[in-house]
Amino acid sequence: MSRSRTKLTNTFPGCPVESTLCFIDGKWKGVVLYHLMVEGVLRFNELRRRLPSVTPRMLTRQLRELEEAELLSRTVFPVVPPRVDYALTPRGESLRPVIMALKAWGEENVRCDGDSMTLKPHEST
Repeated sequence: MSRSRTKLTNTFPGCPVESTLCFIDGKWKGVVLYHLMVEGVLRFNELRRRLPSVTPRMLTRQLRELEEAELLSRTVFPVVPPRVDYALTPRGESLRPVIMALKAWGEENVRCDGDSMTLKPHEST
């Protein structure tokens, strides 16, 4: 978990928004959760292919934090080469409405052009 959010949660106990963000905060956590929601069980390298900008070290760190928060499960198969599957837990699945709301907001309000993101012009009604 991000230290700054954890400190803020301790400063403002009971704030449900801050507490929730504490567990999904991080550049890649929400995207990892999204891919597991849409595609189901994925292996480490499958996640890496879906997130080409993430380093293996950062992805490992984000996955460990999500596992620690009990939002995803990690299953290791004793084969050579090692096989590790990641899947949402019921608690992780309970974040589906939150992640899908973020996706819908992004589709409506954000324009992605290559390597840049900008807000779409606001349409007045």
